[in-house]
Amino acid sequence: SAARRVVRGSWGNVSTPCRAGTKETAFISAVTAAGLVHSVTRSCSAGNVTECSCDVTLRHGGSASEGWHWGGCSDDIHYGMSFSRKFLDVPLKNITGKSGSGLVAMNLHNNEAGRQAVAKLMSVDCRCHGVSGSCAVKTCWKTMSSFEKIGRFLKDKYENSIQISDRLKKKLRRKEKSQRKIPIGKEDLLYVNKSPNYCVEDPKLGIPGTQGRECNRTSQGADGCNLLCCGRGYNTHVVRHVERCECKFVWCCYVRCRRCETMTDVHTCK
Repeated sequence: SAARRVVRGSWGNVSTPCRAGTKETAFISAVTAAGLVHSVTRSCSAGNVTECSCDVTLRHGGSASEGWHWGGCSDDIHYGMSFSRKFLDVPLKNITGKSGSGLVAMNLHNNEAGRQAVAKLMSVDCRCHGVSGSCAVKTCWKTMSSFEKIGRFLKDKYENSIQISDRLKKKLRRKEKSQRKIPIGKEDLLYVNKSPNYCVEDPKLGIPGTQGRECNRTSQGADGCNLLCCGRGYNTHVVRHVERCECKFVWCCYVRCRRCETMTDVHTCK
């Protein structure tokens, strides 16, 4: 179908060296499911998919007393959510023939957490109408947040993901017995296995480690030397760059350039 062509064109093949059941695979599942909802829904609103369009359920209504009504093209997230469930969840359920067993139940939960993130961050945009630019009447529509914002939301969920019991049953339970009375939210990310050490090379798991990785000495983010080098420190060496510069066209007909040389400090993890 047209929707499936949109998905294949947007995502392609994903290959990630992650151990099954970790925080990282939970994040990947959530981001993939959320991305599928976002991509399909955007295509629906743009008129690129024949099976869907704008959300027709919001064509009428609003609040006359507050001076606004539904209009424009609201994103039909319902179709995107349904498509994502069929595309990602049905194959998982077919592995065992049921959705409530072991890792399948956890993966289904993480998929749904990604979709719920898109739904939770939906917003309402409005446009004003009136004489001389006044806002006597507003036309409003629902729209999805940028995928960057959704990604930041899921990144926060990743950093606060919940470890569940490895004795997986139909009901997912927290690993810590003292916390089992705390309910697991539908937007929480779940994992069973602790993450491997990504700082050290492990060919069996496809982990390259961070030794030799170029890092940013002044950054406090993920690319910073303090974090990326895992406390091992870093080496600094000077790299010489030679390139053509200050080029000018000379009549007729060639380009004359100077040869410029710059020296740059490069930092790599020990």
